[in-house]
Amino acid sequence: MMADERSRTPADVDVPEMERLLSLALARGGSFADLYFEHHRTSSILLEEGIIRTASAGLTCGLGVRVVTGERTGYAYTDDLSWPAMARAAQTAAHIASDNRRVEPQPVSPAPVERRYAPAAIGGLDLTARIALVQRAERAAHAYDPRVEKVVVTLADETKKVRIANSAGVLVEDTQPLFSIRVSVIASENGVRREGGAGGGGRQGPEFFEDHPPEHFAREAARMAITLLGAKAAPAGPMPVVLAPGWPGILLHEAVGHGLEGDFNRKGTSAFSGRMGQRVAAPGVSVVDDGSIPDRRGSLNVDDEGNVPARTVLIEDGILRGYLQDRLNSGLMGMAATGNGRRQGYASIPIPRMTNTFMLAGQDDPADIIRSVPRGLYAKHFGGGQVDITSGKFVFSATEAYLIEDGRIGPPVVGATLIGNGPDILTKVTRIGHDLQLDEGVGVCSKAGQHIPVGVGLPTILVSEITVGGTRQ
Repeated sequence: MMADERSRTPADVDVPEMERLLSLALARGGSFADLYFEHHRTSSILLEEGIIRTASAGLTCGLGVRVVTGERTGYAYTDDLSWPAMARAAQTAAHIASDNRRVEPQPVSPAPVERRYAPAAIGGLDLTARIALVQRAERAAHAYDPRVEKVVVTLADETKKVRIANSAGVLVEDTQPLFSIRVSVIASENGVRREGGAGGGGRQGPEFFEDHPPEHFAREAARMAITLLGAKAAPAGPMPVVLAPGWPGILLHEAVGHGLEGDFNRKGTSAFSGRMGQRVAAPGVSVVDDGSIPDRRGSLNVDDEGNVPARTVLIEDGILRGYLQDRLNSGLMGMAATGNGRRQGYASIPIPRMTNTFMLAGQDDPADIIRSVPRGLYAKHFGGGQVDITSGKFVFSATEAYLIEDGRIGPPVVGATLIGNGPDILTKVTRIGHDLQLDEGVGVCSKAGQHIPVGVGLPTILVSEITVGGTRQ
């Protein structure tokens, strides 16, 4: 091995080497093999109490080799891109998925990639400029109200360069920028402390801040914290719930979206398994996953298998129309891949995941929706949640919520949790607003130990009844 061979990057691996690796991967049998090369730069700055507490930068680089035979997958990876190390990874994956049937890999040739975002990143700014952005956010949060006690601002960015080659002869390359700014504020008054948070980002460069300055997120986080200082305990029991547009789509993502991923449905473990073509939601409810929206956090030029994400209709007017599919599960189910094969990085196997998932707009005026509720809850912002894929049951905490009294938004409440069943909730959607919004770009989805960026969205909707956990009155 040459002395500098370990310092190779994915760009140094040529097509003949890729073809040799694919031949090694399929040498012991298998129906399909692919290579996933990754070069991933990250950086972040955290400002707390006026001080830059951390400033970090990182680089990961490696190769993942996958061999598929039937339902079995062999996977191996290496952070050493020398030929011997890559060959060992290919041979290891081949051993795991060995099979009597062998498919000859096709010659690899580059395929064109449609660009849905520019290969720009916040990381292109020098350190001084990035520090100035987080300082602007901190100053704006403190200036919002003297009761603001503590402000934490984080600016994180990454640039991921990927090369994906497979035994079907496809080679695609992509540069995927991503960044986010997040502001957390704690306000206090008379011994009461409340927290507010806001953030945004996407697959863009510094131009993002022309329309979304850091002060915007700082003031929103401060507004939430100050508002909640006057909150009372949330009531408990079943009641109508109005979900605000935008980020509350995270409830749709968790309670419904995961249940529509192909692996759960192939295995029969989803509440939606075997229900294609059946009514699973109220009339008017349409849900899509769209990884093609320009510059969005969950969008991709190509997924992590080299397929092109598109607009996938999951539920149309209440009828189940599709699942989110990667190559493996779509093949086993006799369905088309939808460009939803995603992985955290080269050390992770691709699995079906969401991109940007949202409910389409309806015809109702949001103000009319609220006026139609004599007493209920208006949920504007959510924190964490949990869902059981098999049953569809979920629990979500509403970090910003208000009572609805006599058709008007009333006082803020704290401690509200929404408890329900995803498929059941969809059947109880009675009003759908015309104000669809996507979130501002901070979503992170976790599945099988892998964390990936996603987007969510929702118009204002009325759910006729959800059980609210709070304080029974």
